[in-house]
Amino acid sequence: MTSSITKVVIPAAGLGTRFLPATKALPKEMLPVVDKPAIQYVVEEAVAAGLVDVLMIVGRNKNALANHFDRNTELEHTLEAKGDNKKLALVAEASQLADVHFVRQGDPKGLGHAVLRAKSHVGNQPFAVMLGDDLIDARDVLLTKMLDVQDERKASVIALMEVEPSQAHLYGIASVEATEETDVVRVTGLVEKPEPGTQPSNYAIIGRYVLCPEIFDVIEKTEPGKGGEIQLTDALQTMIAGPIAGGVYGVVFRGRRYDTGDRLDYIKAIIRLASERDDLGKDLRPWIKEFAEEL
Repeated sequence: MTSSITKVVIPAAGLGTRFLPATKALPKEMLPVVDKPAIQYVVEEAVAAGLVDVLMIVGRNKNALANHFDRNTELEHTLEAKGDNKKLALVAEASQLADVHFVRQGDPKGLGHAVLRAKSHVGNQPFAVMLGDDLIDARDVLLTKMLDVQDERKASVIALMEVEPSQAHLYGIASVEATEETDVVRVTGLVEKPEPGTQPSNYAIIGRYVLCPEIFDVIEKTEPGKGGEIQLTDALQTMIAGPIAGGVYGVVFRGRRYDTGDRLDYIKAIIRLASERDDLGKDLRPWIKEFAEEL
């Protein structure tokens, strides 16, 4: 099945305080994962699923994002003059990936508010939301499956992943009912970062959503929740309770995910992806084994 959805919203207005001082002047989304900024992996995933109209919701001091997805003609001319076509292709790739737009969030009022800033760009069509902190391995299918489920059921769809009960308080958690389709569930309730021991399940929301446009009207009526922010989870709970626009379904993801918003997981992501690359893995994997033996 091929979805008709082409628009994706990528909230990228966070301050990245967990990576200070590296993110004092550099947006966290531009931190490199091996040799590409994290945000490029996300855009590449979107494009691979047919989402070629990208809107990034940014804050102040995020000019590096726009620069990365724009052409750098001076650098391109320098590489072309040197005959370095391999690097020239890498530099040009980011500016040719998709049609990338930017809008300021203004006040940092939470993920729900960031998504709401996309209303005029998205219009009255379903769209995807992808969080830049979550990298999904390109070899594992998630977004395409979510787009298919949305097209089939005409409902909003969220990505879910089973987590250890001790980690549930770090996520939005879903109550679910099975459907006739493997790893597709109907979401019956959501709670944002439940108190330890109170979570209704171990199905955590991860940073991929395919939303019906009715979500915008719901967000506009959603009061600030945890942390004084407008939570997307709260708006989705309203969609479920209505139900509005078919309610909410979940796709359970069982593949490889890297949380680059966490310092330890960020390092793990770099090691894993580098060790599996043809140009780096052959020399890196023996070194990792030697280093581990020294610990």
